Amino acid sequence: MSTTPRWLDETEQAVWRSWLKVMRLLPAHLEDRLHERYGLSMTDYQVMVEVSESAERRLRMTELAQRTQLSKSRLSHQIGRMEQAGLVVRTQCPDDRRGQWTELTEAGWALLREAAPDHVEDVRELFFDLLTPEQVRVLADAQRKVAERLDQAPATGCANARAEAECAEAEAAG
Repeated sequence: MSTTPRWLDETEQAVWRSWLKVMRLLPAHLEDRLHERYGLSMTDYQVMVEVSESAERRLRMTELAQRTQLSKSRLSHQIGRMEQAGLVVRTQCPDDRRGQWTELTEAGWALLREAAPDHVEDVRELFFDLLTPEQVRVLADAQRKVAERLDQAPATGCANARAEAECAEAEAAG
């Protein structure tokens, strides 16, 4: 790392601050709408989408944690709340006694199918409808580059998160 800071120029600073504002406000607006209409949080919705897109509408907890970027502990609490609401169930993996599946219930699947069209319309209204097709292409390219860079060295978080990741890697290997 250089000893001289590479300060952001005026344009970069404006882009960065706008990006931070979008990262805070867009999920909040989308969550407000999901919650008002369907009683769902964005995390509920994300979990339901990930599980719904998997074979037999079920997904191993370790895979779900990776896809949602939630720690095992946070995901476990999240799934517990969703189980109480009747949206998902946890089941044991028949071939791995330590592993668990998260499965969408019929009620969870029905709620997701009901919420998805409104959520997509909200995403269009609050995001895509504001951009030209060219802006969408440029943004897609820029975000892909950033995502690829971040995927090369994913954040490890605090010591507990690193320990969880090491444990998950050990479970997967052995």
